[in-house]
Amino acid sequence: MSLVFTNGCFDILHRGHIELLKFCRGSGNIVFVGLNSDKSVKLLKGDKRPFNTEEDRKAILESIRYVDKVIIFDEETPYSLIQKIKPDIIVKGGDYTVNNVVGNDLAEGKIFKYVKGYSTTKTIENITNR
Repeated sequence: MSLVFTNGCFDILHRGHIELLKFCRGSGNIVFVGLNSDKSVKLLKGDKRPFNTEEDRKAILESIRYVDKVIIFDEETPYSLIQKIKPDIIVKGGDYTVNNVVGNDLAEGKIFKYVKGYSTTKTIENITNR
């Protein structure tokens, strides 16, 4: 059995997120998602984020068939969480390289190529510009 870990804010879920989670499932047997807490999203994205609470984001992620477990973390990075759960594989999106994946010293890193045209920033822009 191989455990796959990914993490993020998952604030406004879109197709790119689903494809990432599907890729995670295809990379192993169990998929854990580290979910940035509301506090850590604010630190990373600014005071106007997140749009959805950590409880709502967690409930939505848990309803996705590719996800086995969601764990909320408060830190800026999930390094401590990765140390605790000991995944075999860590998956991150296409703006990363294997060398800058947090926890690449603890598990194999894999990069998921973004689905063109899908991002939370683009979704926010589309909503704002209507």
